[in-house]
Amino acid sequence: MIETVVIKYTPNLYRRAERIATLANEREAKGDRLISVLSTPNCGAILVFRTPTVSEKK
Repeated sequence: MIETVVIKYTPNLYRRAERIATLANEREAKGDRLISVLSTPNCGAILVFRTPTVSEKK
């Protein structure tokens, strides 16, 4: 399953990168895999995750 998460307006580049890393690490701990990150023109970001299906968790 594919899931997206939006990080809202964060104008400071370093803080945005920190928020992306924190969210990606939290999701990885749950078994999700970060596929892609897109920086948006409004100083936000969209993260795309692949979440394991029931058959993949076995």
